[in-house]
Amino acid sequence: MDAAKKDCILLQAARAFSRFGFKKASIDDIAREAGVGKGTVYLAAESKEDLFYQVLHREVRAWQSECARAIDPRVPADQLLGTLLTTAMQHVERHPLVLDLLLGETVRALPDWAERLDGLREVGRANVVEVLRIGVRQGLFRADLEVDTVASLLQDFQLAAYRGPQTPARAREVEARVRVGLDLVLHGLCAP
Repeated sequence: MDAAKKDCILLQAARAFSRFGFKKASIDDIAREAGVGKGTVYLAAESKEDLFYQVLHREVRAWQSECARAIDPRVPADQLLGTLLTTAMQHVERHPLVLDLLLGETVRALPDWAERLDGLREVGRANVVEVLRIGVRQGLFRADLEVDTVASLLQDFQLAAYRGPQTPARAREVEARVRVGLDLVLHGLCAP
């Protein structure tokens, strides 16, 4: 299968899965929107689950790539974390499948794929790990920092702010909560 055709199938599948969710999205509808036969969709993916995973993988890679462009090792790492956070949140708000993956909704729909889905979450943490390592090299963060664990915790803090209904008005509140959380992580509770 040529790359353009597969790309079109993945794009239409992303739209269908975003709009209807995994269970209600139809392979027939995805094929029709992509302008291909149902069998062609199954040439691109072994199953509906595999198609969904490929879509998620593609969306997470796009998210990771967009966030990576925001990382400049000449900038202090504490500032980079804020920039990375804003970039990540803006992308996630435009790509609900990534948010569902991070919030654990996807693993509820595909429990047999939990290990592979966790791997995608790790890809999403890669940029935070990189910024933490930059901070250690810059001397801003402790040299003994367990960067993978801290990156996971920071991702969990960010996701905790998303709990509750997702509305446009709530987006500003979520961003404010995440910034306060980041400030707390960077500066603690104690007075200077």
